[in-house]
Amino acid sequence: APPPRYRYYQNTCTQSYSYAWWDWERWEREIDWMALSGINLALAFVGQEATWQRVYRSLGLNQSEIDAHFTGPAFLAWNRMGNLHGWAGPLPPAWHLKQLYLQYRIVERMRSLGMVTVLPAFAGHVPQGLLRVFPHINATRLGGWSHFDCTYSCTYLLDPGDPMFQVIGTLFLKELIKEFGTDHIYSADTFNEMTPLSSDPAYLSGVSNAVFRSMTGADPEALWLMQGWLFQHQPDFWQPAQVRALLRGVPLGRMIVLDLFAESKPVYQWTESFYGQPFIWCMLHNFGGNHGLFGTVEAINHGPFAARRFPNSTMVGTGLVPEGIEQNDMVYELMNELGWRHEPLDLPGWVTRYAERRYGAPNAAAASAWRLLLRSVYNCTGVCVNHNHSPLVRRPSLHMDTELWYNASDVYEAWRLLLSAGAALGSSPTFRYDLVDVTRQAAQQLVGDYYLSIRRAFQGHALPELLMAGGVLVYDLLPELDRLLSSHSLFLLGRWLESARAVATSDQEAEQYELNARNQVTLWGPSGNILDYANKQLGGLVLDYYGVRWSLFVSTLVQSLNSGSPFHQDQFNQAVFQVERGFVYNKKHYPAVPAGDTLEISRKLFLKYYP
Repeated sequence: APPPRYRYYQNTCTQSYSYAWWDWERWEREIDWMALSGINLALAFVGQEATWQRVYRSLGLNQSEIDAHFTGPAFLAWNRMGNLHGWAGPLPPAWHLKQLYLQYRIVERMRSLGMVTVLPAFAGHVPQGLLRVFPHINATRLGGWSHFDCTYSCTYLLDPGDPMFQVIGTLFLKELIKEFGTDHIYSADTFNEMTPLSSDPAYLSGVSNAVFRSMTGADPEALWLMQGWLFQHQPDFWQPAQVRALLRGVPLGRMIVLDLFAESKPVYQWTESFYGQPFIWCMLHNFGGNHGLFGTVEAINHGPFAARRFPNSTMVGTGLVPEGIEQNDMVYELMNELGWRHEPLDLPGWVTRYAERRYGAPNAAAASAWRLLLRSVYNCTGVCVNHNHSPLVRRPSLHMDTELWYNASDVYEAWRLLLSAGAALGSSPTFRYDLVDVTRQAAQQLVGDYYLSIRRAFQGHALPELLMAGGVLVYDLLPELDRLLSSHSLFLLGRWLESARAVATSDQEAEQYELNARNQVTLWGPSGNILDYANKQLGGLVLDYYGVRWSLFVSTLVQSLNSGSPFHQDQFNQAVFQVERGFVYNKKHYPAVPAGDTLEISRKLFLKYYP
């Protein structure tokens, strides 16, 4: 049998976690990589707000109502899925123009390379202003999303039976098609992490039927691509009857479901292959664009083949759906290759060849390092959820998670082996990147060890030990890690902030975009609503955000031992929130150009810290 038809790429969240500030040059590189990787189905989501703004205006909303609806650029993914409104907004007119220009080029280039573009469609969420213009429409306010209250959340969902549902959905899609043409596949997510108003199967099939009808009203050939995240995210609600109702509200074959987290929590197995609707076996792999070596290589090496052999399987492709990119390249290269294969690969043999391809020359030490990484960090088994929980990137407390799914010594040994290949491979840019990444992983492990020493010393009232471990962490290990990260452009906070400012057309926009960029990787919301969900390990961030947090934690513990008063987590949280917020607003300029020699800094860290 030929390999399945589709090789899909992108997650609705990646638009914000990774692509938020991209210019055409960066998009062009990505689309080239997609073509080289055989991707033939991908989202084309950029600039949709410009079309929505036109539609809202034609429906009678005024500009202030539209401004109250759109979020800032770094949070649009969740505005589109009905999770948030208004936060870090509004969107300036220049934003719409620039994004529209990008979307024209993106769609044209993807199609010229033979890719099927997936356009956004109406999922049923409407701005509050619509209720002023049409006071009699049947819209219900959903609950808050993910620690956000109704200030920025609690979206209005238009009842699928309301005639305005078809009017808005069809109007939006017709406008979009007029502007960009179409490949007849559309994406809409009505209940992403939102509990439906009723679990009645008739209600649920009514919703999916309404969404689909609003698509076919604009394009009779429409296919609906839907993220299957909701089924495994809220399994108590989505019992088989509910799943079946939602999926069967659309004619068989006119929907493609993304089994979004198939490497850890496949849904096709308990839904009789999505009750006959075609599905794509997807690897999610990454949450929030976190750094941290991670993979589930055995699961992806076998999962797609098991899914194809499943009784009455409706699998039509494989997909990559990380929430954030620019991490763990190897896992994505492997998954891309598996999309073409008929059976699992011999992984140790594959990774040995991978190291040679990646560095442009065979090297025994580098190959050994990769085989160690393959069997350790990259081989998480069971239900693996890759949120980086290392104490390094989390708000300090006395109850932090230092569990690893692998043997820490394998990473230390891989670090030693890579360093030993430095003389031979040091001129390879990919080698330098991997050396930073593996050294960073080793440092992350060390932070966990120092945290345990700090906690032990505090709980044992051992002040000298506390000062020692805390001092090494705050005054040496974290600054050294920051220096390492600052030596490589892909690990610079300044690059992320600079790319945000570069989109701006005025100082005021530049300020707004930079605050968007800073907030997303730290507080994620006005009050740390989804604190550190999108944590990154970047030069500048380690020193001025994580480092300052750890410094406050250690000094608070020291004070507590000195004065004999207990440590209060809630008091500390209030104090540390000021530090976190202070970072977002510190107005400090972070360099967007690397400094220092990666090999030298890694070697120095190795000589000092290698266990």
